[in-house]
Amino acid sequence: MEYIGSELTLFSHAINWKSYFAKAIKPYIKGDVLEVGAGLGVNSKFLLNPQVSSWHYLEPDEKLCSQIQENMPAGLQQYAITAGTINALEGLSFDTVLYIDVLEHIAQSTEELEKLQRFVTPGGHLIILVPAYNFLFSEFDKSIGHYRRYNKRIIKSEVPQGFAQVKLFYLDSLGVIASIANKLFLHQDNPTAKQVSFWDKVIVPLSKITDKVFFRSFGKSLIGIYRRK
Repeated sequence: MEYIGSELTLFSHAINWKSYFAKAIKPYIKGDVLEVGAGLGVNSKFLLNPQVSSWHYLEPDEKLCSQIQENMPAGLQQYAITAGTINALEGLSFDTVLYIDVLEHIAQSTEELEKLQRFVTPGGHLIILVPAYNFLFSEFDKSIGHYRRYNKRIIKSEVPQGFAQVKLFYLDSLGVIASIANKLFLHQDNPTAKQVSFWDKVIVPLSKITDKVFFRSFGKSLIGIYRRK
C-alpha cells in the first residue's frame, strides 16, 4: 500500500508542535507500544520515555517503512517494524496503541478500532490524535487522503465500548484560524515550508497560552485517550 500524502517530511520539522502534543500524551505511553501508521517513525523521538519497554512500528507503505530505522530515537533498544495493517499483528498484544494523524486516513475507521480491541491489554491505553472539525475540510485534506475530520461526537461514536474515556480535548486553538484562512482564501493542496515553520514557531507557542485560557475546548487537533476495560 502506497501513502498518497506528501506532507510527512514537511511536518517532521514541526518540533514545537510535536513536543507540545507529546507532553500531553506521554504520561499514558508505557510498556509495549504499537504505533499504527508510523510513517517515517519521527513521532517516537518525542514520545519515547522510561516507561516504554518496546516500540512496534506498523506502516502499510513499504517505502516509508524503509526509512523508519534512520528516524527512530537512539535510546530505543527493543523495536519491530512491520509493513502492513493491524491484520498482520495476530497473536500480539500491546499496552499502548497510538494513532497519530492516522485514523482520518482509514475509510472504515470504526471497523478498524473494533478489530484493534483484541490487541490491547486490559488496562492498556488507546491514544488518538486527529484533525478537528469537518467544516475545515480543505483541498489539503483531499490531497493527503483524508476521509474526514473529527469532533468529540464523532470520535466518541467510533471508539468501541470496550474502551473507557480518560481524556478528550482539543489542542492548537489559534491553528483553527490558519486552517480557516487556507480553506477560504489560499485553497492550497500543501502548505509551503515557510508556512509550516511560521505555524510551528509562532502560532503553536501562542496556542499553548490560549489553549489554557479556553480550557482546551477547541483547536485544530483533537486528542482522545482511552483505557481498555
